[in-house]
Amino acid sequence: MTKKFIILIGAGGHARSCIDVIKSRKEYTIHGLIGLISELDSEISGQRVIGTEDNLEEVVKSCSNAVVAIGQIKSPNLRARIFEELKEIGFQMPVLISPYAYVSPDSIIGEGTIIMHGAIVNAGAKIGSNCILNSSSLVEHDVVVGDNCHISTSVVLNGGAHIRSGSFIGSGSIVQEHAEIASFSVIPMGAHIFREAKTRKV
Repeated sequence: MTKKFIILIGAGGHARSCIDVIKSRKEYTIHGLIGLISELDSEISGQRVIGTEDNLEEVVKSCSNAVVAIGQIKSPNLRARIFEELKEIGFQMPVLISPYAYVSPDSIIGEGTIIMHGAIVNAGAKIGSNCILNSSSLVEHDVVVGDNCHISTSVVLNGGAHIRSGSFIGSGSIVQEHAEIASFSVIPMGAHIFREAKTRKV
């Protein structure tokens, strides 16, 4: 099977993790990275920064797949803006799933989402577009995660929880079953979120 090319937008630490997932999948050949002017011709995990955002309309002619490889903590705005820009230019935004993750066939994963090593997505879960499910995160049955969310390492989202769009859930946090996290929330590392947190930013 001929491998498809993919371009990564971002040249930092999260890009390094994305590169590792893509190489593990053995489905795509990395065309290069898009970074800042100061990062041009530098390398991350053996992959060269070949251009900036200004070059994307030219890049899409030879590489039609892209992933937003920029992390998210304080705000989802940069990731969301780049995601929409890539779609407008004409890039395809594939779902990227580590071969060391488990994703139930009875789940729904939105375009441009990346699921890292050791993550588990159980039956009935719905994950939005342009999300990060980081290493060893657990998304239990019937959980809903909105667009542009970052679920950090070792987070546990228990059954029926609802994480609304643009939220960041810090490493090691536990969200109780059926709890609801408001849009654009930032949940600190190690938090325990109970049902009384419903509709409130934490």
